[in-house]
Amino acid sequence: MIYLLTVLLVLLSGLFSGLNLGLMSLDPYELKRKIDLGSKEAKKIYPIRKKGNLLLVTLLLGNVAVNAAISLLLGSIASGVIAGIVSTGLITLFGEIIPQATFSRYALEFGSKMTPIVYLFIIVLFPICFPIAWLLDKAMGDELPEIYSRKELLKILEEHRHSDASDVMADEERIANGALTFGEKKVAEVMTPRSRIIAIESSTVLSRHKIDILKKSGHSRFPVYKKKLDNITGILYLRDLANTKPGSHTAGHLREKDFYLIDEAEKLDHTLNKFIKTKRHLFVVINVFDKVTGVVSIEDVLEEIIGQEIVDETDK
Repeated sequence: MIYLLTVLLVLLSGLFSGLNLGLMSLDPYELKRKIDLGSKEAKKIYPIRKKGNLLLVTLLLGNVAVNAAISLLLGSIASGVIAGIVSTGLITLFGEIIPQATFSRYALEFGSKMTPIVYLFIIVLFPICFPIAWLLDKAMGDELPEIYSRKELLKILEEHRHSDASDVMADEERIANGALTFGEKKVAEVMTPRSRIIAIESSTVLSRHKIDILKKSGHSRFPVYKKKLDNITGILYLRDLANTKPGSHTAGHLREKDFYLIDEAEKLDHTLNKFIKTKRHLFVVINVFDKVTGVVSIEDVLEEIIGQEIVDETDK
């Protein structure tokens, strides 16, 4: 009878120990996310786990009480030294190591199946555990959600992409990576520099040859300036030249209000918001001295987000 009772107590010790490590390792905010995604296991565990201190005190008190009972029970049938060695071995191996190793790997699955037993433990030990848990709640407050930095999120995405158990694909990881990092970059890093701008002087005559050059350039919008490039007066749209007769002046096709100046030090996330707000596709980039240093398109920003070049039939 004593041996049977000892086995039962060791099993209870392992159950308390495993539940303690497994359930307390589940973040309540993570469980709420899983519930929103339809996890039935998380839905069972969350009502217990959200009362973290009451759960912790219940499982620890039960574990300590059971371990003490094992030592006393073995002490009644063996000498003190032998009883201490046997109880230590049983508790360490079957009451701590094996259950904790198991529950740490399958906390959600085992925890959801054990919720009725946990509720029973809480009810039985409630008169003792509730006052202690109440004091802990008042002293320590609510549990804080685990917040990851941007670099940590990028590392998590990388780990998921390399894991066979993850459903995150390489393209998804690349785009998520770009979305998390593009806001740190500045316009100057992605713009077309001044030396590569294809711009037109406002008095230029649009001959057939000139129109053909613009069409073959691979661009659909061209900054127009008066006398010098730092004096931008508007944007010329290639589509506006579709039915243009050769010999007309550039100024006659100019959209004077259809250009927007942006600082080269502007962050790309703010730049994207400005593209959306102004409904423009091309900004003229200037520096602190109001000198034109380049142009940036919405395509340049999107390429940083998706992590690769967007090439169409007109690109060179």
